[in-house]
Amino acid sequence: MTPTPFLRRRPARHTLAPALAALLCLPLAACGGGSSGAAERPKALPSGAASPAGTPPAPSVRPLAAPTLPPGPGGAAPVFSHGRRDGAKRVALTFDADMTADQDRRAARGERFDNPELIATLRRLKVPATVFMTGKWAEQYPDQAKSIGADPLFEVANHSYSHHAFSTPCYGLPAVAPGSARQDVERASAAFGKAGVEHTVPYFRFPGGCHNDAVLREIAPAKVTAVQWDVISGDAFAKKSGPVADQVLAQVKPGSVVVMHCTHSAAPATEEAIRRIVPELRARGYELVRVSDLIAAR
Repeated sequence: MTPTPFLRRRPARHTLAPALAALLCLPLAACGGGSSGAAERPKALPSGAASPAGTPPAPSVRPLAAPTLPPGPGGAAPVFSHGRRDGAKRVALTFDADMTADQDRRAARGERFDNPELIATLRRLKVPATVFMTGKWAEQYPDQAKSIGADPLFEVANHSYSHHAFSTPCYGLPAVAPGSARQDVERASAAFGKAGVEHTVPYFRFPGGCHNDAVLREIAPAKVTAVQWDVISGDAFAKKSGPVADQVLAQVKPGSVVVMHCTHSAAPATEEAIRRIVPELRARGYELVRVSDLIAAR
């Protein structure tokens, strides 16, 4: 499987190019907090003050209640793909913590569906991020899920419980049972609560990015904003970090939402790519923010 190139054509109702979607919909997984626990809340600088030399600026403070978009046509869940293009140079790095309900045995055999090294790097570089977590991942790694949720740098969003397709065809993913889309979303939220995850936000990312009008209406009672992306990182199964960093840096625009993954087994180059992407974006004048920050500025 090759991480590049990616097709520009988008299939009807889907937001992923077919070649990449086939990769993303395979079992990808997960982000984990290191054993060091939650990072200390960054202190805001006085208005107009510059960050000390060599130190990234402190991230903006998370609002007390994460903003959402108004319902779509017919009361359907709204869809957000990127922030304002004419505003400040801001970009949201997002990380999908994918784990499906049938991967317990693989985890028991030692497959890594977590990447605490990546989370540690985000903390060290003071990078705010939104982690889209499956409920199954929170069950597998409750301590790490809790650590991520307790860190003011991060916010945890819903990526379904099962990581099954919410509309089909979806690049080989098995489908959720008819009429169970809302229940799958709510089951993930319940798993977050059981793991003690704080700082959850009412955002939902469809597995594989696959959705249609019917499923947007079906999940509407869960009161979530569906979050897609406009920058595909290409980190899925990438063996080298260079092409991943090149692809992100070539595509980013003001308001971009970048989709990445944090897993040793399926996205082993992501942590190294982040070590190049973050300084370069900051050198270009970009502020790294969470999805909630982009939505708040709409």
